[in-house]
Amino acid sequence: MDSITTIHFFHCVACDSFSANEHQTESKYPETKYPVPARRTDETIRAFFQDTLAHSKAKKPLIDVRSPGEFKGEITHMPEYPQEGVIRGGHVPGAKSVPWKTAANDDGTFKPREELEKIYQDNLGYEADGDTIVYCRIGERSSHTWFVLTKLLGFEKVRNYDGSWTEWGNMVRVPIEKE
Repeated sequence: MDSITTIHFFHCVACDSFSANEHQTESKYPETKYPVPARRTDETIRAFFQDTLAHSKAKKPLIDVRSPGEFKGEITHMPEYPQEGVIRGGHVPGAKSVPWKTAANDDGTFKPREELEKIYQDNLGYEADGDTIVYCRIGERSSHTWFVLTKLLGFEKVRNYDGSWTEWGNMVRVPIEKE
């Protein structure tokens, strides 16, 4: 799976409309023995607005993986993407800025584990057994960071804020920080 497919896969896993039954098609491939859970357990990988607000108020680990300009509130979307309707710029109070590309080398591969530990554990002070929420603009870039934290660094509880900045930046009376 290439990085774009991986990101799209993680974003689709978090979509409410996805279910194994809705997407079954005839296949020429043999049936697998892959275990399908009896019920979805999205709450283990997905955070929603109320979860993120509570996380912010409790000063728990929040990582904003958008660009520094988006984090500071100077822009509301990446320059190469169209404006998707967010009203306000800034970031969730208490969030730390770690753009998703920080975890990648110039050739698109992941940085070595030691460098990733320095970025997320040494520099931020976050622990692998902590409760961390990651977010971006629509949950796509943050799925990359979710993968880094859970699959490469072994963090036990990381959730991707599903609504991300598109939801937060459009909410009325929601606290926003700008730097």
